[in-house]
Amino acid sequence: MPLIQSNYKPNFPFKNGHFSTIYSAKLRPSPTLEQQRERLQLPDGDFMDIDWSFSEKSQQKVAVLLHGLEGNAQRAYIKGQAKILVENGWDVAAVNFRGCSGETNLSYQSYNAGKTDDLEAVINSILKKDKYTEIALVGFSLGGNLLLKYLGERESFPKEIKKAVAISTPLNLKGSLESLNQFYNWVYRNSFLINLRKKYKAKMKDFPEKMTLSDYKKIKSLEAFDNLYTAPAHGFKDAFDYYEKNSSLQFFPNIKIPVYILNAENDSFLSSECYPIALASKMKNVHLEIPKYGGHVGFHQTNKLYYSEKRTLEFLNNSSL
Repeated sequence: MPLIQSNYKPNFPFKNGHFSTIYSAKLRPSPTLEQQRERLQLPDGDFMDIDWSFSEKSQQKVAVLLHGLEGNAQRAYIKGQAKILVENGWDVAAVNFRGCSGETNLSYQSYNAGKTDDLEAVINSILKKDKYTEIALVGFSLGGNLLLKYLGERESFPKEIKKAVAISTPLNLKGSLESLNQFYNWVYRNSFLINLRKKYKAKMKDFPEKMTLSDYKKIKSLEAFDNLYTAPAHGFKDAFDYYEKNSSLQFFPNIKIPVYILNAENDSFLSSECYPIALASKMKNVHLEIPKYGGHVGFHQTNKLYYSEKRTLEFLNNSSL
């Protein structure tokens, strides 16, 4: 599939990647959207919360939305995407990963960029409703990597899954960590780290044999958090083993359904490996668009409708862009 020529040209302030990233994450008015929460009991006894939105024009189609690192289903980018989908005949299941719905989850493990068994549990719960003939997967940042890994690591998955969209996705986790470690990303890096440290501290009382104050004091970087928590909690040798085994780019050759990837050229979270032009050009199922602008999940057109939201709807409804 040839590279998609992008025509995204935002107004002046949104041509700055940092401005579009920060505005979209912190300043965009939250779209109005009705959500109904369902608690999903997981096979290991833990839980995840799914925030549902239903279309008055429902056509037996549902889009599963997956947020990014330390996000949730109430973020403006999730609600904005859900709103346009609901208005156009899609029901929406906005997933809150373990520990991201406002309550500390029950198990030692939580979520990560490659924990596809939890995504599988969500999909299975949707299929049990016997209501939908078409399922689409839409992921942002970490959630985009998760869904691409899910699609590429399996020889088969439910036939109802027809299409997928990955927005601002770190296809190479180690490379994206190195990008986040650059000096100009200190605001984002510190914001993530503050939240992750709070969650670690909240879990310490439940798992004192695995999570200690001395380790908590060592968590001074994202890599340290992954070494001291993410890797041991989820069965990896260390942070780099986690990054290597869960980066979605390696799973591309086995993706069998149409996938649309939207990664901005000025996304400071992404490394060069996150723009796989040569690989995508050889794959009929991968549609890759690399706009000059957009930052990280910051494809602003108006506060009510982002470019990424419009393009996602177009792709899910037509499979062509």
